[in-house]
Formats: sequence, structure tokens, C-alpha cells
Amino acid sequence: MNELPSLPCYLNGEFTALKDAKISVMDRGFIFGDGVYEVVPAYGGGLFRFAQHMARLDRSLAELRIANPLSHAQWRDIATKLIADYARSTGAETQKSDQLIYIQVTRGVAMREHVMLDGLTPTVFVMSNAMKPVPPELRSQGAACVTASDFRWEKAHIKSTSLLGAVFARQISFDAGALETVMFRDGFLSEAAASNVWVVKGDTVFGSPKDNLVLEGIRYGLIEEICRAEGLGFELRRLSHDEVLHADELLLSSATKEVLAITRLDGQPVGSGVPGPVYARLYAGYQQAKIAPSQ
Repeated sequence: MNELPSLPCYLNGEFTALKDAKISVMDRGFIFGDGVYEVVPAYGGGLFRFAQHMARLDRSLAELRIANPLSHAQWRDIATKLIADYARSTGAETQKSDQLIYIQVTRGVAMREHVMLDGLTPTVFVMSNAMKPVPPELRSQGAACVTASDFRWEKAHIKSTSLLGAVFARQISFDAGALETVMFRDGFLSEAAASNVWVVKGDTVFGSPKDNLVLEGIRYGLIEEICRAEGLGFELRRLSHDEVLHADELLLSSATKEVLAITRLDGQPVGSGVPGPVYARLYAGYQQAKIAPSQ
């Protein structure tokens, strides 16, 4: 049996260690996956695009009819303390420690009943982990990905803890020795198992629309900002399977990948088969945005 490490976390009003944190077996997050989560990067101890993450947390909670149990300031205070506590527990300097803050809110504890019960006290859990950077060789060579039909539910815009669909989708690429699974619904691009997907044609970056079929990654806004600063076009619309296969460049974005080039898709090269010039400009802009991460 794997023993959890003695790393700091927050559970229902108390700071404790992961190995000591306990919830009820009747928590609806455990029984139904009835909850939402957020993952907030922290670079050098500073929270990255925190306001945008809080706005998405609010949207997800509203979809589940759960009132946010904490104010944005309280979430920030908890995250900031955990960043310092994690650095201290691992012997790192907070100012040099890149971390990922994981936030989870479930509806709370009740006897098993499918209806969204009122009056429950939400379960609040927060932890921090070290951010693992993309390996240099993957960064320089780009990623291999595979395609699949998007078989998940039609409320992908909710950052739900019910992630079995994403688990199955990621397993497809893992079994193929690839990094990610690029998915299509009814012949049009949706997203990857745990990333958004971007199509580059000429000097324009295209992405899937912000609707119920895609989780709007925080990088949606950031990539648009970088494109505007770089004089690149930015457009969100339905993207056909053929457009994806014939893209000049394909990109992934997520909290852990930041921006990453796809250079092989289903065994075939994407564009020239190496990370392209638009990727280089977006990645450079991303690194510049990280210099002052607290927002």
C-alpha cells in the first residue's frame, strides 16, 4: 500500500498533512463525483492568473448550484500559505519554487440520493504539489499525439471532478506511446484529454469555440493576449478534421504544458515536423507573462 507523503494541505477550515486528511465515505464527491476543481500554477511563489481561475471556479460551481464557500481573498490566503508551507516542507525557497495549487469543492456529505440536495456544507480541499516542467527534449522536438472520437458528456465546460471520460481519453494516447489524445465530435475539433488544442494556419491561431463542448482553459485568454501583442490573428470557430490534419502547426495548452507543439499526429508529421515559428512566439510570450504572475 502506498503511504501518502506528509505534505501540507487544507481541508474544511484546517491546515493539515495529506496523510492525515480524511473525508466521509458519504461525501458526494466520492459517491457521485459531485464537485468541481481548479489547478492554479504558482511561479516563484506567485499565483498565475488567479482572478481568471477564480472566475472559472465560480462558473463551474454555479453550474452545479453550489454557492462558493469562500471569498476569492480567502482562496488566495489559503493558496499563499500552502505555497510557503510546501516550500518549507521540501526544503525549497518559496521565491524559487514553481508549484500547482489544486482546489476541490464538492457538494458535501449526505445519504446517497441523485437529487442536488440543498442545505449541505460543501467539502473544501486544497493542496500544493511541485510543478514538473516539460522535459527539454519534448519542448525542442514537440509532442506525438493521436486522434479519437470525443465520447465524453456534453457539459465539458464544467471543470468537474467526474473525470472518467478524460481518464479513458488519456489512456488511448498512453497505450499508443503518445502524449495526448486530440478529440473530434461530429467531425469537428473539441479538445484533448487534458489540454486545449490550437490550429495554426499562416499567421492565425484558431481554437474551438467557448461552448459546452470544451473546457475553456485559462490559456484561452492568455493566448489571445499574446497573439494580439505579436500581431498574430486569433479566431475561435468550428474546426474540421481536415483543417486539423492540414494545419501548419498544432499546439497544446494547459497549466502544466503551458504551450507545447504537436509535431506528429497519428504517426504523421504536422507541418514541417518540428516546432514552428508561431509556437516559438507564443511560448516566448508565455514566459514573459510569467515574470509577474500574481494577478
